[in-house]
Amino acid sequence: MMNTLNNQVIIVTGGAAGIGGGITQELVQRGATVIAVDVNEEAGTQIEKNNPGKVIFLKGDVSQKSVADEAVNIAVSQFGKLTGVVNNAHVSRQKPLMDLTEDDWAISFGTGFNATLNFMKSAYPELKKSQGAIVNLGSGAALQGSRFQASYAAAKEAIRGLSRVAATEWAADNIRVNVVCPLAFTAGVKNWKENFPEDYQHVVEKIPLGRFGDPQHDVAPIVAFLLSEDSKYMTGQTLMADGGDIMLR
Repeated sequence: MMNTLNNQVIIVTGGAAGIGGGITQELVQRGATVIAVDVNEEAGTQIEKNNPGKVIFLKGDVSQKSVADEAVNIAVSQFGKLTGVVNNAHVSRQKPLMDLTEDDWAISFGTGFNATLNFMKSAYPELKKSQGAIVNLGSGAALQGSRFQASYAAAKEAIRGLSRVAATEWAADNIRVNVVCPLAFTAGVKNWKENFPEDYQHVVEKIPLGRFGDPQHDVAPIVAFLLSEDSKYMTGQTLMADGGDIMLR
């Protein structure tokens, strides 16, 4: 594998497990050092232990601005710079639109949109110095308007809107901002497959490539590409890491 991310220092939110864990592992394999921000202490401690000197785990609630500031401070104090941010963390509850409470909306926008905004703002001065890149995670559920996903979809589309504006404004600083929408076989999908095998099969049959992606081997390389010099002429774009499930036009 090409070490396309040598000497890069990247923050990954929700970077200890699931899609974020896969992203962290792949970025490290490509030469990067990662600050993995997560509330999952067990997974975070493990991923740090498995990647000595290459992953620093920061336990923190991404909805808190102070956590974003701390992650940036760790990057600069330990490694002298920050070159990239991946805003992956997002917590939401699936309910019919009319059943969503104020708290449900607050959780989705707090851990999704507000966290993304805070990490972008905290990272901006350092990314301006390093001419770095930001990758924010969107969702096919938002693009398609999937049932029971109102709070999640709304926050995800707000993130895409924010990303396009930042891409336009920050292009003068040579900071690139792009969005990836993944479709990956996570623990949650595995659980869903076991409980609703027919529903799972129905979804898989609609994916042109015929399968859910692997977080590390299918989704993370697209994130890595957007953090690398190979994508230096791309900004403001949404890339679908979903096996062709949604073909943007």
